[in-house]
Amino acid sequence: MNRGKTIMKLALCCLLVAPSAFSQSSGEPAKLVALERMWNQAQVMRDSTAVASMIGDSFLNTEWDGEVSDRGKFLADFADPKFQPSLMSIDDVKVAMYSATAVVTGTYHTKGTYGTKPYEHVGRFTDTWIYSEGKWLCVASHSSLLKK
Repeated sequence: MNRGKTIMKLALCCLLVAPSAFSQSSGEPAKLVALERMWNQAQVMRDSTAVASMIGDSFLNTEWDGEVSDRGKFLADFADPKFQPSLMSIDDVKVAMYSATAVVTGTYHTKGTYGTKPYEHVGRFTDTWIYSEGKWLCVASHSSLLKK
């Protein structure tokens, strides 16, 4: 009899948890792609407040050249007046969902100037997002060049 009650409680718990898990993941890939595109736009606009709202406190970024920066350094780069992006776009975006974690991959194209030197990069990116306190936050980002 005790075993039957335990099974019944587990079944009820699964029924209560399943709808919230399903509703979280059903439209989430599209939300994450939208967040990635908003992030790109915020970078072009040099809107560090917008980007700050999308990244976690322990965010780590690994750039195409191997430079690793934490959240503070990453955001400080936006304040650098030498940094003048004119284009940031992403393509071939794929989202892999893992409960409250998502890995977003794709290709990127960025160009602009740093100081007086123009730059243009085409590469791949991998961003890791977690769902925490009702919103998605990027906690790690990595990019690598395909060509210069």
